[in-house]
Amino acid sequence: MSEQMQLLKGGWVLSMDPAIGDLRQGDVLIAGERILAVDAHIDAPDAHTMDARDLIVLPGFVDTHRHTWQTCVRHRYADIDPQIYFAEMLGRKGAAYRPHDVYVGTLLGAVSALDSGITTMLDWSHVQNSPEHADAAILGLRDAGIRGVFAHGWPLRDAAAWMFDSQLEHPQDIRRLRTQYFSSDDQLLTLAMAARGPEMATRDVWMADLRLARELGLRSSIHMGAYARNGSVRAIAQMQEAGVLGEDLTFVHCCHCGTDEIAMMADAGVSASLGVHCELNAQGIGDIPFDRLLAAGIRPSLSGDTETKCAGDMFTQMRHAFAYYRSWMGGGHSHVKNAPATLSMRDVLEFATLAGARATGLAHKVGSLTPGKQADIVMLRTQDLNLTPVSDAVGAVVLAAHPGNVDTVFVAGKAVKRGGAMVNLDIDRLRSQAMASQAYVLELP
Repeated sequence: MSEQMQLLKGGWVLSMDPAIGDLRQGDVLIAGERILAVDAHIDAPDAHTMDARDLIVLPGFVDTHRHTWQTCVRHRYADIDPQIYFAEMLGRKGAAYRPHDVYVGTLLGAVSALDSGITTMLDWSHVQNSPEHADAAILGLRDAGIRGVFAHGWPLRDAAAWMFDSQLEHPQDIRRLRTQYFSSDDQLLTLAMAARGPEMATRDVWMADLRLARELGLRSSIHMGAYARNGSVRAIAQMQEAGVLGEDLTFVHCCHCGTDEIAMMADAGVSASLGVHCELNAQGIGDIPFDRLLAAGIRPSLSGDTETKCAGDMFTQMRHAFAYYRSWMGGGHSHVKNAPATLSMRDVLEFATLAGARATGLAHKVGSLTPGKQADIVMLRTQDLNLTPVSDAVGAVVLAAHPGNVDTVFVAGKAVKRGGAMVNLDIDRLRSQAMASQAYVLELP
């Protein structure tokens, strides 16, 4: 028996690959890091066989925007004026984060993501107070075992100088990171730029930052139009006028962006990331532009944003996305031409998988159970009381499942969770480190 071959046998397979479809009883064959075959029946006598008859088998979820460094301060800011969050987390508290706090927050957030079935996460790390802070975040992702896209941001020391009409170009330490940690794009951890754009920097600066990212061969993720004051800048229109919109960009939120700007995104192949639960929780952030994105042909991805204001798991994002759109359209709130009258549960599952893979530039690797792609796989127990008896597997995932239903998680063919428990991690030690880091951060002025 080869240890490199694994056969997931008899599961309810949601491949998210139109050529394969759903298999009420199907097999998935893994060879090393990759999916070798997906079919109704596979004979592989040399493979290690896992009985998946009571499991839903689907691609790992993809989170396209998570401020993972903030994880140890979970749930603190949803009931507090958003300006306090900005003043504290992106101000004095963030400025005082130690590299160790970045490491622990990133590790905890990434491990929690894996535990909930998120196998790929873009870590939007705008706490680059020193090169050691960047190293700590990367180490946290590595130690978690997640497929991570480390999106390198800016320092929070003298935050105003970096975030308000900034004349400071992106930290050049990103060049060191590209060489030291990310010289190859064919690895579990890859690099991106958490960029600022016209809402935060002068034209010369945001243009220089974008040139730097493209010189280094990196995608850029940019917050756009979250609040009315951001939307009034018309940042997308500025980038359109400069001729720099492109498929290597992902815009986050877009709540107050103009409908014409969203059309510009679509024409240029720019992807979108929506942190649905946080956008619903954050007062003043505006209406989620689902209808306008879909009308323009943009299939948005989903994210956990910041666990200081919301839940980080993808089940929560899917459930809120589905309910929000149904309510918004059913209540007659949208007057957008060509916006779909409704949203299906499969649409939402696509947002959490394939759309996320596209928005991170990883659709050739993940997002569906397709032969040749990486074996990033999530398996949910159908016998759990909140799901059994399953009549519609997509409905079970989108409407009712939660992280506690996640039995097994593979990343690149390696089990990081099995039998409902994380593998090879000292959870008690991580919990203790997180509590100590939280105590330090909350006691800061």
